[in-house]
Amino acid sequence: MKTKLTKQLESTLYQYCLEQGAYVVEEVSMPAKKGIVDTLSYQLGPDNQVEWRCYELKVTKADFHSKAQLSFIGHYNYFVLPQALYEEVADEIPTQIGVLIYRPFDQQAVDLAPQPLRAPGFLTVAKKAQHQDLQVDETALTGHFVASLFREVDKAKRVKKGLQLYSDDQLFKALKKRAKVGYDIYQPDHNLYDRFVDDIQNEAITALQIELDARNAEYQALQLKYRALVHPDLEDQL
Repeated sequence: MKTKLTKQLESTLYQYCLEQGAYVVEEVSMPAKKGIVDTLSYQLGPDNQVEWRCYELKVTKADFHSKAQLSFIGHYNYFVLPQALYEEVADEIPTQIGVLIYRPFDQQAVDLAPQPLRAPGFLTVAKKAQHQDLQVDETALTGHFVASLFREVDKAKRVKKGLQLYSDDQLFKALKKRAKVGYDIYQPDHNLYDRFVDDIQNEAITALQIELDARNAEYQALQLKYRALVHPDLEDQL
């Protein structure tokens, strides 16, 4: 599970890459069993040549020393670290690997911002990355990059479509499952099943009332029409 700080680094890095004019995606598996990079970006350099940049996000010293494979296979490769962690591990970072330092925005500045901020903080370059040759086949890397982009697009489309993607049977099973857990007799408003049933009943009552009102109005109109036909003299008096 990603920590809150990890998510903050991730969203800030995403915005940072966009501002650099890059295409970016998180959690990309590398060709040739080179592991999974936290963030991979694709952009054109000053000479119009493709530059691949790999970013590994670390938030604790234990995380930094993890035995998980570092996928620094790009032309430029970076650690993305909080300031405090960078100060602890600065001497352990290889010469060719760059470092981006994350700093959160001050809450007062966030509150005073004229519009919502796109990221919870900002990144500064503490150490520049040195160029290296790409460590994997570029065609294979491009394929993995596109596959990861498709994964994110598919995920976004699923979220947008919401419950439309699920069958009635799946939804019913999920509702039954949730009805069995977290049932609070002291706070019935918190019980999903009760809320669902109450909502359905209220909708049914409202729908029936609307239909009844419409039928009453129709009945009254027919009554007036009938009286006009049977007692035209009475209608004239009215």
